[in-house]
Amino acid sequence: MAVLALVTGLGVALLLATGDGQNQPGVSGVTATLARGRHLYAQYCASCHGTELEGQPNWRQRRPDGRLPAPPHDATGHTWHHSDAQLFELTKRGPAGLVPGYASDMPAFSDVLDDDEIHAVLLFIKSTWPADIRARQEALGAAGQQR
Repeated sequence: MAVLALVTGLGVALLLATGDGQNQPGVSGVTATLARGRHLYAQYCASCHGTELEGQPNWRQRRPDGRLPAPPHDATGHTWHHSDAQLFELTKRGPAGLVPGYASDMPAFSDVLDDDEIHAVLLFIKSTWPADIRARQEALGAAGQQR
């Protein structure tokens, strides 16, 4: 997972440092992965988390059924408070897969998306964050590796 976090972080950094990646050696793979992630996000995530990653209204307040609305994945949310490994596992297994008995509308995507597709979605989400937010989120992964 640490290697994957590093590769994802480097991919985002490379893309952001070089623009859209067109006509630049070595960047076309990152650009293709981002495009795939954007497409998969639109197909599987945007209906709850918003087409602009804005989440659902009042996402911090539990509904009458006890569940939380879908949080934003942009810089205003808390997605970036989690390491790449945590985000991957949460997407793959769903909240209930990580915290047994936790009630959430978020499904597990293990039967829908393969690992590469999950990583592409996460790469897309992270590519929308400002540089300071990306750096803070990447530090979480680095701190976890030092334990």
